[in-house]
Amino acid sequence: GSNETSVAAMSSMAPEAHVSGTPIEGDVVDAARVICDNAQIGITVWGGETTVVLNGDGRGGRNQELALRIAQEAAKRGWTDWVCLQGGSDGRDGPTDAAGGVVDDKTLSKIAGVESLLANNDSYAALAQAGDLLMTDATGTNVADLGVMIRKG
Repeated sequence: GSNETSVAAMSSMAPEAHVSGTPIEGDVVDAARVICDNAQIGITVWGGETTVVLNGDGRGGRNQELALRIAQEAAKRGWTDWVCLQGGSDGRDGPTDAAGGVVDDKTLSKIAGVESLLANNDSYAALAQAGDLLMTDATGTNVADLGVMIRKG
């Protein structure tokens, strides 16, 4: 298996999906911008592995923080009626029991102090407040990270 194979399998379940051909890499802030730049109306899928600049002592992982950064970027663009899943293929993200996050256009409004939580790298607490943590069991495999966005507006 590979990340590319996993992205292809995701897109085979939705043949109309737009597939981001370049792996999503680099800092989560930049990656969120790239993902939103490439997100089409409809379904967009991607894979890759990002990084997080650690400034605080909060809990979370790159997928959780990327999910929140995508929510922020989508809000800046005025998007409505969308949902995004960002997760680790192994079922774990950072030193937490979550695999990532499932965010939408209502996520940020459910989090008190999202900016300070992100500044402390506490994406786990932020997503827990919103009820948007992606919780899975261990998958027994690790082929990097995967994301999907469904966007109507």
